[in-house]
Amino acid sequence: MTRAPIGLFYGSSTCYTEMAAEKIQRCIGADKVDLFNIADEPIISAAFYERLIFGIPTWDYGELQEDWEDIWDDIDTVDFSGRRVALFGLGDQIGYPEWFLDAMGYLHSKIEHRGAKMVGYWPVAGFEFEASKALTAAGDRFVGLALDEENEFDKTDTRIEQWCRQVLEEFG
Repeated sequence: MTRAPIGLFYGSSTCYTEMAAEKIQRCIGADKVDLFNIADEPIISAAFYERLIFGIPTWDYGELQEDWEDIWDDIDTVDFSGRRVALFGLGDQIGYPEWFLDAMGYLHSKIEHRGAKMVGYWPVAGFEFEASKALTAAGDRFVGLALDEENEFDKTDTRIEQWCRQVLEEFG
């Protein structure tokens, strides 16, 4: 099997994260991105890629989406040393302003501690929320692309296009 240079793994319950993953794949190029739903593909498959993108929505009060929760411990079996990894997260900044994109923050911490070179950080400007575990130490950037399909679906395509250009540059 011929692999694309980038592996994109996502979990999705309501299809919004899946739709964002498909938009990212189209934006970068279907020949450059292999797309995997973590409900169907073991996370150990990430080890086949030097460049990775992970998509994770935050549920309710800062919780992991169920497919990510199911494989959470399996992430520890992947050696991310030397791999460049970008994240995108979906959340609801109005309905859950105290936990906006928390799951992306949890995933960032877990993967970074496994040796990944994290890329794709995104500015917080333009978002209105109270707290997030997905912020950099300085608090001026998210640890990945921030998407809010509940309240700002009209900004998603533009954000994805800008972020894909940024990530491709940072992937090298």
